[in-house]
Amino acid sequence: MDDAPNSEHFTLTTIGHVVSDYPDKFGIPRQPGLAPAADARLVLTAPYNDPLAVRGLENFSHLWLSFIFHQSPERWSPLVRPPRLGGNKKVGVFASRSTHRPNRLGLSLVRLIAIDTQQGVTLQLQGCDLVSGTPVIDIKPYLPWAESEPTAQAGFATETPPLLDVAFHPAALDTLAQRQDSATLLALIEQVLSQDPRPAYKQKDRASERLYGVRLRDVDVKFCPRQNGEATTLEVMAIEPYAEQ
Repeated sequence: MDDAPNSEHFTLTTIGHVVSDYPDKFGIPRQPGLAPAADARLVLTAPYNDPLAVRGLENFSHLWLSFIFHQSPERWSPLVRPPRLGGNKKVGVFASRSTHRPNRLGLSLVRLIAIDTQQGVTLQLQGCDLVSGTPVIDIKPYLPWAESEPTAQAGFATETPPLLDVAFHPAALDTLAQRQDSATLLALIEQVLSQDPRPAYKQKDRASERLYGVRLRDVDVKFCPRQNGEATTLEVMAIEPYAEQ
């Protein structure tokens, strides 16, 4: 006799969507909080945009967002290749934070900056690692006394990854100087590129000076790796308005 529980299906309802500085998946930091210059808004949808639903939330500095990796394929694999292991070594999907999960569920810790209840409910967030349009299915306040464990083991991701130097071509700096958000955009570019958004297998190709592009806010940031001995610098060559395809 099979004692296994019957298969169950649950319906999840989207409570809102994220509007962020990341129009595309490429370049998004692989963990939250690594690019504090990244702004985002969580716009709640009816009937969850009732101001009563967020009463008291302003007393918390950080929130857990449960969301769906909506741009990831529905298929999943029991083995994945984490970028932190060079993109070659495989580990079990449940020993990773891969987006290719059975239910495509994600969890992100974000900083709450402000709450706007003038027309519905909008949460202003900082340090978000979510692509614009991400559907959110739940919000929970973060409790540091219960959810921070200094002695916890972190497997293969034991510490913050090393950061690369980021340089700017004079033409890119000229473009930045003409923008009202020049200071925050410059900070965002530095924070994103310093974590090396290139695919893991490309990071090993030290001889390549291929030109890459990453979308941030409303621009396409063109950058190129420069090698100086063992050190790699990512140089921003141009900052161009993004042309919709």
